[in-house]
Amino acid sequence: MKRALLCLALALAAMHTPSAHAAVPGFSEVRRDFRPSDLTLLDRDGAPVQRLRIDPQVRRGQWMALADISPALRQAMVLGEDKRFYEHSGVDWRAVSAAAWGNLWNTRTRGASTITMQLAGLLDERLRAPSRGSGGGRDWGQKIRQAQAAKALERGWRKDQILEAYLNLVPLRGEIVGIDALARTLFDKAPQGLDMRESALAAALVRAPNAPPAQVAARACAVLGLMRQADGDGGGKTDCAALDLFTAAVLQRRAFDASAGIAPHFARQALREAQAGGINLAALPGGVLRSTLSAPLQRQATAALTRQLRELRGRNVEDGALVVLDNASGQVLAWVGSSRQLSRAGEVDGVLAPRQPGSTLKPLLYAQAIAQRRLTAASLLDDTPAQISAASGLYIPQDYDHDFKGRVSVRSALASSLNVPAVRTLLMVTPEAFAGQLRASGIALAQDGDYYGYSLALGSADVPLLQLTNACRMLANGGRAGAVRLLPGTAPPARQALDARAAFIVGDILSDPNARALTFGLDSVLRTPFWSAVKTGTSKDMRDNWAIGWSQRYTVGVWVGNADGAPMWNVSGVSGAAPVWAEVMGFLHRHAGSRAPTPPPGVVRQHVRWGSQLEAERDEWFIAGTEQPEFVSDPAPQSAPPRIVSPTDGTIIALDPDIPPANQRLRLQAQGRAAAWTIDGHFLARGPIAQWPPWPGHHVLQLVDARGKTLDQVHIEVRGASVKHPPAGRRP
Repeated sequence: MKRALLCLALALAAMHTPSAHAAVPGFSEVRRDFRPSDLTLLDRDGAPVQRLRIDPQVRRGQWMALADISPALRQAMVLGEDKRFYEHSGVDWRAVSAAAWGNLWNTRTRGASTITMQLAGLLDERLRAPSRGSGGGRDWGQKIRQAQAAKALERGWRKDQILEAYLNLVPLRGEIVGIDALARTLFDKAPQGLDMRESALAAALVRAPNAPPAQVAARACAVLGLMRQADGDGGGKTDCAALDLFTAAVLQRRAFDASAGIAPHFARQALREAQAGGINLAALPGGVLRSTLSAPLQRQATAALTRQLRELRGRNVEDGALVVLDNASGQVLAWVGSSRQLSRAGEVDGVLAPRQPGSTLKPLLYAQAIAQRRLTAASLLDDTPAQISAASGLYIPQDYDHDFKGRVSVRSALASSLNVPAVRTLLMVTPEAFAGQLRASGIALAQDGDYYGYSLALGSADVPLLQLTNACRMLANGGRAGAVRLLPGTAPPARQALDARAAFIVGDILSDPNARALTFGLDSVLRTPFWSAVKTGTSKDMRDNWAIGWSQRYTVGVWVGNADGAPMWNVSGVSGAAPVWAEVMGFLHRHAGSRAPTPPPGVVRQHVRWGSQLEAERDEWFIAGTEQPEFVSDPAPQSAPPRIVSPTDGTIIALDPDIPPANQRLRLQAQGRAAAWTIDGHFLARGPIAQWPPWPGHHVLQLVDARGKTLDQVHIEVRGASVKHPPAGRRP
C-alpha cells in the first residue's frame, strides 16, 4: 500500500512539472497526413465516380469535420469517455484520483485517460505501446509522458480540433478506425445521420472494440442513459433488452463495400496505370485521384447499354461493354466493363476481355491494301463463292446473308461488310503482313499471321475492345497510333502506323450510307445526322457483336454478347451493338456537330464509271497516281474445253463442326460448254456452277456430257463426322 501511494504521489508531481517532451504535431498537419483506406477516383471535373479500398490492414473512411458529425455522437463520445472534457486542460485530476484510489483498494472504477490523453496515444504510438516486461500495460513513465503530451495538445489545439481528430483516429470494431468507417460499415449511413441509439453504441465500442455483443450493448445502454439525463429526460427508462437485440444485429453488418461507384472496371485499370506510373496511392492527399473519365457520359453510356441488353434479353444476351476515347488525346471518357446486375459475370471486364472481332478488322485490312496500292476504293472484287486452299483443307468463306453480290467495288465491299472480297484482299496482302499492320495499330495478337490464316480477314483472332477501339481511333487520326490514357497528363507522341491517305479513304467509305446500302439499307441505325464512320461485326455463331466508329472528336466501341461465350440468338451488328453506339454518339454530339475530315495531301478526286454498269457512276477518292476513270469486269471464257476448275484433284475438305451440316455447301465450278455434275456416280446438277452438301469420305467428282461420257474428274476427301448418310441421288 505504501508503494502504491508513493507511485501515485510521484506521478501527480511529475504531471504538474513542466516537461521537455517533443513538440506535438499541429492539427492541420495531422489532418493533412490522414490517409483513408479507400481511394476515391474523381472524374475529369472533380466529381467522385468510384471508391476503391487500397489498404487491406485497416478500414478508414474520409476525414470528417466536426460539424459533419452527428451532435448525438459528439455527446455520446464525451459522456462515455470524458465527462469533463470541456473543463480540464488535458488531464482529469478528479478521475486520476478516483482511479488511483480505486486501484489502491482493488475497487473497479472508470479509467483516468481523457479524450486528449487518448488522442496523444493515437498520435504517438510510443505513448500507447506496452513496455517490455510490463505485463501488457503501460508503465508509470508512459502514463506520465502521455499526460504531458495531452497538456501540450491542449495548449496548441482547440477543444473542437481535439474532438474532431479523436473521432477520426480512434480504433473501433475490428479493422475499423474512425467514425466515418464505423458509420458506413455498421449503420450504412454517413456520420452526420447517426441517432442517439446508434451514437451510444458507437461510443460503447471505444472502451472495448472487440467485446461480445452483450457487453457492448450493456455499455451502450449506460451511455444512452447518460445522454438522456443530459437532455433532461432523466425519468425515461432505457430499453436495454431492445438495445441488446439491435447491437447484435448491427455488429453483424458489413455495409461498407470494398468498391462502390459508377465505374468499377475503369477504376481498377486506372489504379494499375497510376502504380505503373510510379504514383504512391497510399500517399495521395485526401485519398483522391483524378481521372480522364466524364461522369455524365459514363452514366449515359451505362444506361444506354443496360437498356439495349434488356431489349435483347429474350435473344440470349446478357453481357456488354463500351468505351469512349477522345481522338486527339487518347483519354478514356467512358468505360463500361459489364452489364453488372444483368450479368452472371459482372466482375469480368468486357473492355479488356479478348473476343473475336468479326468484320471490325476489315477497315484495317482494306486500308493496308490501299496504302500498298494493291487496291483503290473503286477497284472491283469478286463476291462469289470461293474455295481457298489452306494447310488444313479448303477455307470457304461465306457472306453474312449467304447472298453473293457478284462483282463489287472496294467501297461497296467494305461498307456493306462482304466477307468473300475481304478474304480475297487478304490473299493479296498475306496474313503475316496483315498481322504486322494490326500490331502497328495497337492490337497485340497472341499468334503470328500464319497461325490464323485467311480467316484473319473475318476476325478469327481474339482482340480486346479497348485495343480495337483505339485502332479505329488511329484511322480517325490520319493513321497516327497512340496509347490510351486513363489519368491526366502529357500524352506520349503518336507514331505513324498507316498511310494517312489510306486512313482518310477508309473513313470516307465507312461514312457513306449509300455504300452500305447493299447490306444495311439506306436508313439504318448506323446513319447519324452528323459526320461519322462506323463498322459493325459479328463473330462466328453470333458469339460476339460489335459496333465501332468515330466522329471528328470521339471514337466509340461497343461489344455485346455473353461472357461465357454462349451464342446469341439472331443478333447482328445492327440489332445488337449498333443502337448503343448510335445513342452514345448522339449524346456526345447533342450540342456540337462533327465535320468530315479534310483530305490529306496526296489524295485526289476522280469521276469513275464501271463497265457493264456494275455500279452507278460517282466521284471517288484515290491516292495520287492510282486514279483511273473506268473499271471493267473481264467476262468469263465460254469456249474453253470442259474441265473442273474447283475443287482441284486431291483436295481435302474439313467440315466445320460449328455450322449445321445442312447449311454447309461446297461450290463446284467448271469452265467450257454446258455439262452435268455427278458425285460418286450420282447425278448432282447441271451448269458450270453447282453447290454440293459434302459428307465425310473419299469421293469422285465428275463432269459428264449429255450421253454420260466423263469429260473431267477429280478425287476429293471430306473429313469430319457431321452427316451419317449421303443424300439420296439418282443416276444421270
